[in-house]
Amino acid sequence: MGASRQDDLDALLEQNAEYVRSVQAGDVARFEELLAEDFLCSNPDGSLVDRAGFLEQTARPVPVSGLQAHDVRVRLLGDVALVHGRTTYTRPDGSVGGGRYTDVWERRGGRWLAVAAHVTRG
Repeated sequence: MGASRQDDLDALLEQNAEYVRSVQAGDVARFEELLAEDFLCSNPDGSLVDRAGFLEQTARPVPVSGLQAHDVRVRLLGDVALVHGRTTYTRPDGSVGGGRYTDVWERRGGRWLAVAAHVTRG
Protein backbone atom coordinates (compact mmCIF):
# COMPACT_ATOMS: atom_id res chain seq x y z
CA MET A 1 0.00 0.00 0.00
CA GLY A 2 1.44 3.40 -0.99
CA ALA A 3 1.80 6.49 1.10
CA SER A 4 -1.11 8.90 1.26
CA ARG A 5 -0.88 12.40 -0.16
CA GLN A 6 -0.70 13.80 3.39
CA ASP A 7 2.09 11.33 4.27
CA ASP A 8 4.03 12.53 1.21
CA LEU A 9 3.47 16.19 2.10
CA ASP A 10 4.56 15.58 5.70
CA ALA A 11 7.67 13.68 4.58
CA LEU A 12 8.64 16.38 2.09
CA LEU A 13 8.14 19.19 4.60
CA GLU A 14 10.31 17.30 7.10
CA GLN A 15 13.00 16.64 4.50
CA ASN A 16 12.89 20.28 3.41
CA ALA A 17 13.50 21.34 7.02
CA GLU A 18 16.37 18.84 7.25
CA TYR A 19 17.82 20.16 3.99
CA VAL A 20 17.83 23.76 5.27
CA ARG A 21 19.23 22.68 8.65
CA SER A 22 21.94 20.69 6.87
CA VAL A 23 22.97 23.71 4.80
CA GLN A 24 23.41 25.81 7.96
CA ALA A 25 25.22 23.00 9.81
CA GLY A 26 27.37 21.84 6.88
CA ASP A 27 25.97 18.35 7.46
CA VAL A 28 27.48 16.41 4.56
CA ALA A 29 26.43 13.05 6.03
CA ARG A 30 22.75 14.08 6.05
CA PHE A 31 22.99 15.36 2.48
CA GLU A 32 24.44 12.01 1.43
CA GLU A 33 21.11 10.54 2.55
CA LEU A 34 18.89 13.25 1.01
CA LEU A 35 20.48 13.67 -2.44
CA ALA A 36 20.03 11.42 -5.46
CA GLU A 37 23.21 10.24 -7.19
CA ASP A 38 22.35 12.42 -10.22
CA PHE A 39 21.56 15.56 -8.14
CA LEU A 40 22.35 18.96 -9.69
CA CYS A 41 22.29 22.39 -8.04
CA SER A 42 22.17 25.83 -9.68
CA ASN A 43 24.03 28.11 -7.27
CA PRO A 44 23.33 31.81 -6.70
CA ASP A 45 26.51 32.71 -8.63
CA GLY A 46 25.17 30.92 -11.71
CA SER A 47 27.39 27.83 -11.40
CA LEU A 48 25.94 24.35 -11.77
CA VAL A 49 27.35 21.65 -9.49
CA ASP A 50 26.74 17.94 -9.35
CA ARG A 51 26.26 15.92 -6.17
CA ALA A 52 29.99 15.66 -5.45
CA GLY A 53 30.47 19.41 -5.97
CA PHE A 54 27.50 20.21 -3.75
CA LEU A 55 28.80 17.97 -0.97
CA GLU A 56 32.22 19.62 -1.29
CA GLN A 57 30.77 23.12 -0.98
CA THR A 58 28.54 21.97 1.91
CA ALA A 59 31.63 20.85 3.84
CA ARG A 60 33.02 24.42 3.83
CA PRO A 61 32.14 26.75 6.73
CA VAL A 62 28.89 28.63 6.11
CA PRO A 63 29.40 32.42 6.30
CA VAL A 64 25.79 33.14 7.28
CA SER A 65 23.87 32.38 10.46
CA GLY A 66 20.25 31.97 11.40
CA LEU A 67 19.25 30.43 8.07
CA GLN A 68 15.50 29.86 8.04
CA ALA A 69 12.95 28.81 5.44
CA HIS A 70 9.61 30.61 5.10
CA ASP A 71 6.54 30.37 2.90
CA VAL A 72 7.35 26.78 1.96
CA ARG A 73 5.04 25.34 -0.68
CA VAL A 74 5.05 21.72 -1.77
CA ARG A 75 3.54 20.74 -5.10
CA LEU A 76 3.04 17.00 -5.59
CA LEU A 77 3.11 15.82 -9.19
CA GLY A 78 2.87 12.04 -8.89
CA ASP A 79 6.34 10.72 -8.03
CA VAL A 80 7.87 14.20 -8.40
CA ALA A 81 7.49 17.11 -6.02
CA LEU A 82 8.50 20.75 -6.29
CA VAL A 83 9.34 22.58 -3.09
CA HIS A 84 9.43 26.37 -3.24
CA GLY A 85 10.59 28.49 -0.33
CA ARG A 86 11.95 31.81 0.80
CA THR A 87 15.01 32.10 3.05
CA THR A 88 16.30 34.62 5.53
CA TYR A 89 19.70 34.70 7.19
CA THR A 90 22.19 37.01 8.87
CA ARG A 91 25.39 37.94 7.02
CA PRO A 92 28.74 38.15 8.83
CA ASP A 93 28.39 41.97 9.01
CA GLY A 94 25.07 41.59 10.85
CA SER A 95 22.87 42.65 7.93
CA VAL A 96 19.88 40.53 6.98
CA GLY A 97 19.84 38.67 3.69
CA GLY A 98 17.34 36.53 1.92
CA GLY A 99 16.62 34.52 -1.17
CA ARG A 100 14.43 31.90 -2.74
CA TYR A 101 14.88 28.28 -3.67
CA THR A 102 13.16 25.59 -5.65
CA ASP A 103 14.03 21.96 -4.97
CA VAL A 104 12.89 19.03 -7.07
CA TRP A 105 12.31 15.74 -5.27
CA GLU A 106 11.55 12.36 -6.82
CA ARG A 107 10.20 9.23 -5.18
CA ARG A 108 12.78 6.53 -5.85
CA GLY A 109 12.67 3.11 -4.27
CA GLY A 110 9.88 4.22 -1.95
CA ARG A 111 11.66 7.30 -0.60
CA TRP A 112 11.94 10.95 -1.59
CA LEU A 113 15.35 12.10 -2.87
CA ALA A 114 16.39 15.57 -3.96
CA VAL A 115 17.29 15.50 -7.66
CA ALA A 116 17.73 19.23 -8.31
CA ALA A 117 17.96 22.59 -6.57
CA HIS A 118 17.97 26.20 -7.73
CA VAL A 119 19.03 28.87 -5.24
CA THR A 120 18.93 32.68 -5.41
CA ARG A 121 20.14 35.23 -2.86
CA GLY A 122 19.45 38.90 -2.47
